[in-house]
Amino acid sequence: MVKIRLKRLGMKKNPFYRIIVADERAPRDGKFIAQIGTYDPTREPSVVKIDEEAAKQWLAKGAQPTETVARLLKNAGIQK
Repeated sequence: MVKIRLKRLGMKKNPFYRIIVADERAPRDGKFIAQIGTYDPTREPSVVKIDEEAAKQWLAKGAQPTETVARLLKNAGIQK
């Protein structure tokens, strides 16, 4: 199954995430299929950039977002 989830980058106590599409069996920071956005929770307010077209395309193909990514997509107005 394909998941839309976060890949952690950044130094200790300074997280930065990429929103990626990956096989659910792949490790968190391992191999992925596509990158569709970024999420920076350290800024005030948090900065979220998502390629809306790519996100909708992957959701239409049946990719399942994790809880956190689903919340980010909802806040961006991409998913209900």
